[in-house]
Amino acid sequence: MITSTMQYVTRGSLLAAVLTSSLLVTSCAMSPSAPPGAEQVRGKLTALQQNPDLSERARIEIRAAEVAVRIAEQPVSDREAELGKHRVYMADRAVEIAEARAATKYAEDQRLRLGEDRDAARLQARTQEVDRARDEASRARTAELAAQSLQADAAAAAMQQSKDYQRQIEALEAEITDRGVVLTLGDVLFATGSSDLQKDANNSLNKLVSFLNQYPDRQVLIEGHTDDVGSVEFNRGLSERRAESVRGYLRQQGIASRRLATAGLGMERPVANNGTAAGRQQNRRVEIIIENPPGPGVR
Repeated sequence: MITSTMQYVTRGSLLAAVLTSSLLVTSCAMSPSAPPGAEQVRGKLTALQQNPDLSERARIEIRAAEVAVRIAEQPVSDREAELGKHRVYMADRAVEIAEARAATKYAEDQRLRLGEDRDAARLQARTQEVDRARDEASRARTAELAAQSLQADAAAAAMQQSKDYQRQIEALEAEITDRGVVLTLGDVLFATGSSDLQKDANNSLNKLVSFLNQYPDRQVLIEGHTDDVGSVEFNRGLSERRAESVRGYLRQQGIASRRLATAGLGMERPVANNGTAAGRQQNRRVEIIIENPPGPGVR
């Protein structure tokens, strides 16, 4: 008999140890934080449970709210953020339902205790007060949910706008810098020593036109650059004429002239060594800087 008892105790201790280990492993695997809003919902439920006038008048609803709050407190990953938000919302609704049920039952109990004939006026006032409080809570909650929905929609729209903008920059083969979006067009736009656009330039420039039409508030600076072959005066003049050729093409495609500024910098700002043919080719370029807007917006 003693041996059986000891075996039972040993098995029970082993089972408890296994369960404890499982709980510890599970706890370690979980994220230490609950979804935003879960703590506030827990506070509302705790306040209801500690209210002596209401806590015993809606036991079923309060138990259901407790289950919903526990579910809402479960940690979720970043990819499950919307699921966590939904759980918090459902838990909050469960607490409000329990509170409303308890308040209604409280009002009914008050009516029975005071007596309908003797205290009808007082009971009516109390009932109206409860109704007003419930209506105000409902309106406040509705307004809060509407604000949250608008905020979420705005955030989603901003994120989508940012993604679309990034895809447009990639299609343009441009680079985002502190000066703005910089599009570098190589010397394939012009024949050697010429400022007349070649036909092959249309494809790159038409992509730019499409981008500028989508952002009509953006100002554009067109900079012409050359290598160091030839005099300073010749290269500066050539770079100015090339910048003006690009500006003229953009104007022909409907881009307002007030948005377009040009500068001919000649050989002043090389990006590669002019001592090699490859370096000189890199330096013969037109840079188009689409300036960032002064205020908030997509960059």
